[in-house]
Amino acid sequence: EQTDAPALAVLPSPSPLRGGSKGGGREASRNLIPWRSPLSAMLDQVAALRGTPTVILATGDPMWFGIAATLAKHFDPTEFTVHLHPSAFQLAAARLRWPLQHVATISLHGRAVETLHPHLFPGNRILALTSDRSTIEAAKVILESRGYAQSHLAVLENLGGAGEKISAGDFDPAAIGDFHVLAIDCVADAGAPLLPSIPGLPDAAFISDGQLTKREVRATTLAKLAPFPGALLWDVGAGCGSVAIEWLRAARDATAIAFEREARRLEMIDANANALGTPSLKIVGGDAPESLVGHSAPDANFVGGDVGNEALFEACWAALKPGGRLVANAVTLDGEHALYARQSILGGELARIEISVVDTVGDHRVMRPRMAVTQYLVLKP
Repeated sequence: EQTDAPALAVLPSPSPLRGGSKGGGREASRNLIPWRSPLSAMLDQVAALRGTPTVILATGDPMWFGIAATLAKHFDPTEFTVHLHPSAFQLAAARLRWPLQHVATISLHGRAVETLHPHLFPGNRILALTSDRSTIEAAKVILESRGYAQSHLAVLENLGGAGEKISAGDFDPAAIGDFHVLAIDCVADAGAPLLPSIPGLPDAAFISDGQLTKREVRATTLAKLAPFPGALLWDVGAGCGSVAIEWLRAARDATAIAFEREARRLEMIDANANALGTPSLKIVGGDAPESLVGHSAPDANFVGGDVGNEALFEACWAALKPGGRLVANAVTLDGEHALYARQSILGGELARIEISVVDTVGDHRVMRPRMAVTQYLVLKP
């Protein structure tokens, strides 16, 4: 049965169980220690118990958004063993008769509810772990804002326990307990925007002051940056953050840092990151290259502005991991000249991207060219 009272159960050494007779049961001597908060303090508790037989009580599958997944980041795999129980996702899918391989399983527990955004598609089904009953109302606000107000919601409480209950349809969120799974069967309103994880979101999806890598160029830029799971991107001169945001949406557990000096644009980046489901985007203000100092080395680096700045390019190149990718876009002759010079020294690829869009001249329609973009891709040895 699931429990929402996590604890450390410390068993005495050398034998965790003692007492009892030949035909009787054995009685365990236990010292129950509540988890400390924040999580870093709890990890310190566990580290301090090295050498003492210790049990961490948790719910469901500890490796599925659970505590064991966290332990795996901080302890050697030989130091602990994981004992599984059906997860909340498995139990919820079984109750709803939803094939789990076709369901998005996410956690909103202790995470920004905006992470729901990238999973909103017509007909998609979502199972979400939650922080408490307030998550339901926050999710409803997002569904309404994205044009998914008609989606079907169900709340599954105390799964696997005596108090198990499923509420669906017109239920009262105030009557829901804090320990539950939120199920969403997405139904899109007519005209609801389709915002897939494939790079190239509509320009209108971003708040900007015009400093925006346009849709077609952005899609090409992301293709050359090549997002992959767990990879870190530096978006230097991020503007409204469009490239970093699409990077995060394109690959599982990808991370990104947006570097921008303009205060107004920093606000835009934050607003766009939340509206498009990437609240994990790290935003750094200040002048580059000084603002780049002290951050983790990136797997990929995008320079979208001031590409002729040699000090900036050298700082980005020096920080890049071996095997990492640097992509720079230039629209000015000075920037283009700098890219030609670097390509002659470092190698790499140069491409000219020219896009035309429909416009009118008098009563006639024409294809009006946008500013050409010279794009440079180079891999660090």
